[in-house]
Amino acid sequence: MKSPNFLKNYTIAELRDYVRGMGEQAFRADQLFDAMYAQGIEHIHDIATLPKALRETLEQETVMSAVRLQKIQESNDGTKKFLFELFDGRAIETVLIPSEMVTDDGSPKRMTLCVSTQVGCPLNCQFCATASLKLKRNLFVAEIVDQLLAAQRYTEKKITNLVFMGMGEPMLNYDNVMAAVSIFTHGDTPLLGSKRITLSTAGVVPGIVRMADEKSPIKLAISLHATTNGLRKEIMPIARKYELTELGNAIEYYYRKTRRAVTYEYILFEGINDSEADAKRLARFTRRVPSKVNVIPFHDIEFTNPTGIAAALKPTSREKFKGFISLLQSHDVTVMIRSSSGVDIDAACGQLAFSNASTETTTPLLSEVL
Repeated sequence: MKSPNFLKNYTIAELRDYVRGMGEQAFRADQLFDAMYAQGIEHIHDIATLPKALRETLEQETVMSAVRLQKIQESNDGTKKFLFELFDGRAIETVLIPSEMVTDDGSPKRMTLCVSTQVGCPLNCQFCATASLKLKRNLFVAEIVDQLLAAQRYTEKKITNLVFMGMGEPMLNYDNVMAAVSIFTHGDTPLLGSKRITLSTAGVVPGIVRMADEKSPIKLAISLHATTNGLRKEIMPIARKYELTELGNAIEYYYRKTRRAVTYEYILFEGINDSEADAKRLARFTRRVPSKVNVIPFHDIEFTNPTGIAAALKPTSREKFKGFISLLQSHDVTVMIRSSSGVDIDAACGQLAFSNASTETTTPLLSEVL
């Protein structure tokens, strides 16, 4: 199925070229950009700053919205999971997470949106439910951007942070992800600052190097989860292509070029990666550049019917979890504990795979509407 001409696929420079090609002056693109991102207008015919004739042409040639909300689930902790349908009938999940820290009025200090970058994922990480879906395709720029715009319409609090930690490996859709970043962070939009955006990779070395060379303004997180090549290859097959030495060298290169600290993500599995030796190796690895470690509980993915090592993965006991953190801290590692926000609706880290959400639409498919 051929994709529609989504307006939000265009960066501001591309949008100016597009309207010039229509015989219009470039400032019309700026008006359109402002309408979509600063004013939040959802329909072309409502953009009063554009001439009627241009609006009519745009309505004939382009499509404004790239996702269609199918379902929202809300956790007991306030986390919301959105099921979005795409133009070809496929679907993605996006998660909005309120921080546990609150302001004086009791509202969350941060509202973080976990955004997907692919339909499914090709990496087959054994602890991640999305692996069960396999890769269907990359998301278009508009489908990435609209996750933020659509989610914002369903929360009274402004979304303050964005993490590319949803479905898919962001580095394998690098160009579209970075185009979306340029839209989110453009000076004429009130969406997000670059310091509030984090890209998490399972260790795609060329992408890390490219971020370094381009001096990307967003933050980098590394999904590590093992301190030996043998174990990492078992639970994260990408390690067969990029071993720890190569990954570590790429991270050092990134830091030399950007002078930005990195975050390591480490899920603890009972009896697999939670030993004292693991903690010491992790501390040594993280000392290569300024960094912090997000220690993450393992969240159940039984609903995907896992086999092999995936079926054997169990969460570390509370006592050992605390002990592992203490060991890291004794080696001067800055440690953060990732919450299990949304676990009751299968929206926590590693759980995105439509477990509690039917993908059968009760409204017309977006492809039918288009």
